[in-house]
Amino acid sequence: MSAPYPVRSAASLFGRERAVVGMVHLRALPGTPRSALSPRAIARAAVEEARMLADAGFDAILLENMHDAPYVARVVGPEIVAAFTRAACEVRAAVDLPLGIQVLAGANDAALAIALAAECAFLRAEGFVFASIADEGLLAEASAGPLLRARRALGAEAMGIAIYCDIKKKHSAHAVTADTSLGEHAHAAEFFGADGVIVTGAATGKATPIADLVAARQACALPVLAGSGTTTANVREVLSVADAAIVGSALKVDGMWSNPLDRARADAFIHAARG
Repeated sequence: MSAPYPVRSAASLFGRERAVVGMVHLRALPGTPRSALSPRAIARAAVEEARMLADAGFDAILLENMHDAPYVARVVGPEIVAAFTRAACEVRAAVDLPLGIQVLAGANDAALAIALAAECAFLRAEGFVFASIADEGLLAEASAGPLLRARRALGAEAMGIAIYCDIKKKHSAHAVTADTSLGEHAHAAEFFGADGVIVTGAATGKATPIADLVAARQACALPVLAGSGTTTANVREVLSVADAAIVGSALKVDGMWSNPLDRARADAFIHAARG
């Protein structure tokens, strides 16, 4: 059965068929266990890192609240949405690149609202199809149905806000869907209206298996993105299969996601990706 939705290429969103998306991990947002900065300071730090990525030559930027660990599943408070939106709007004003939003964990409605307010290009959605058991607990309900209805109702579809979804996502147990392959998840994401699929390794910083990228590409016509573990050493191989790579840890001081962005590492990554 073919997908009932049109397929957009990676180039239509990122301006390049083999794109690199740099991560900006927002400092811990208000009310979370590691929170230490004001919304103004959080936004300022995000703008600084976004400018570094833009200057280095990245094709797009993805904002994520990874410092908010431990995460809550699906629904975050208004203080998270408000502070995240402030940072996203300031980054949007500071850099002329496609901007994406991910709100952990699986808070896809919040990500859509932030993307709409900040005039972003895309969001990264967890739990779009199928159920899984993540660090935060059971993600029992797939969000594709309500999320696409919200995108239509809010006018975000008309704005061109794309939804890239994780399949068989990292930091999750997939025993409940063990009888379905990664390819079947990619096909389901396509049929349910995703604009692209994101394939990851087992955890943050762990390489995305090339075989999994190939399986996703063979199963659907959507853009396929590598969502973890891309480095200067493997980026050319990854981009020989994937349409884009989302990169975080490899750009940080000492290669640790929680450390500040390292401009020299960002420059080296772009040099390796472009050859």
